[in-house]
Amino acid sequence: MSARIYQRPMSAMQSGQARTNQWVLEFEASEAKKPDPLMGWAGSGDTQAQVSLSFPDAKTASAYAEKYGIAARIIPTPAKTLKLQAYADNFR
Repeated sequence: MSARIYQRPMSAMQSGQARTNQWVLEFEASEAKKPDPLMGWAGSGDTQAQVSLSFPDAKTASAYAEKYGIAARIIPTPAKTLKLQAYADNFR
């Protein structure tokens, strides 16, 4: 069982900082998805891919993974960059 730990990013529809300080542990898919013969929907028998656990910080998430023998890798949060731009820059 392998998992990845990352900090929850802001969604494209979000302007605030709600829930962006949480860290998420998600299990990686152990089985490839295949189309259902009747409906054609993609699915698999892997139920661990549906599990997503939230933690207040990365240390707590990695401690949980270590306690239960889960091979987890921490994905660092990229640095936030602001693109400062003035309205007048549209006319240069």
